[in-house]
Amino acid sequence: MFVVTGATGNVGRTLVSRLAASGAAVTAVSRGRRPVAVPDGVRHHRADLHEPESLRPALAGAEAMFLLVEGAGAGLDVPEILRVATAAGVKRIVLQSSQAVGTRPGVASHAPLHAIEEVVRRSGLGWTILRPGGFASNAFAWVEPVRAGRMVAAPFGDVGLPVVDPDDIAEVAAVVLDGAHEGRTYELTGPALSTPRQRVAELATALGEPIDFVEQTPDEAREQMLRFMPPPVVEGTLAILGAPTEQEQRISPDVATVLGRSPRPFAEWAARNIDAFR
Repeated sequence: MFVVTGATGNVGRTLVSRLAASGAAVTAVSRGRRPVAVPDGVRHHRADLHEPESLRPALAGAEAMFLLVEGAGAGLDVPEILRVATAAGVKRIVLQSSQAVGTRPGVASHAPLHAIEEVVRRSGLGWTILRPGGFASNAFAWVEPVRAGRMVAAPFGDVGLPVVDPDDIAEVAAVVLDGAHEGRTYELTGPALSTPRQRVAELATALGEPIDFVEQTPDEAREQMLRFMPPPVVEGTLAILGAPTEQEQRISPDVATVLGRSPRPFAEWAARNIDAFR
């Protein structure tokens, strides 16, 4: 049996569906109070990673857990989470981390994730760590301006990053949960560099209507992001978006290594999710 935390998110939702479709027994874990729809045969359990004991009923009988932490994992007692998991009989952890842990190890915004990776590696459990880059689904932040006025405002319009489809992350996670990739750290990216201007154009193609792109200044973007992100995360994000390192612009082979196919391009994500922008 597999336990998936963050089961209602962009990665977790698809991961639960993929595992269930394969015939695996799955427990989907989320902390929200709203009703949660899960595939037939999937058990849902409400738990909060900030309260590790709340995970215990979900973990009973599980062989592996997909661990997704919010907000880079700040404030989580991960040793206690892993103690509860070990006591329940869990043998493997698949941790969703971030590419920035490797590319910007000294940046404060990702310091908690760096520490969590080390705790997982030293836990005595089998482990696989996934380090995705920027998500294609970050484009959901553009839903309201596209709906309201067929417009998107974003900074660094011509800086490219190989954004990754969350469904690819989920499919990689589904494969590595079975233990065949223990002790590996995989960097997950899309198949090509993609700029904000290009992503808006691909959304417009999927929508069948033009969308105006307005380039923000860094200060304008910072002011907007500070409304819903902590300052260290804002600064770390702007640094990656505006001045990515060579490694952050590298096209990783790891999705293809695990799945035996190329990662999906942003245009495919846009076509699959375009109804959200109508």
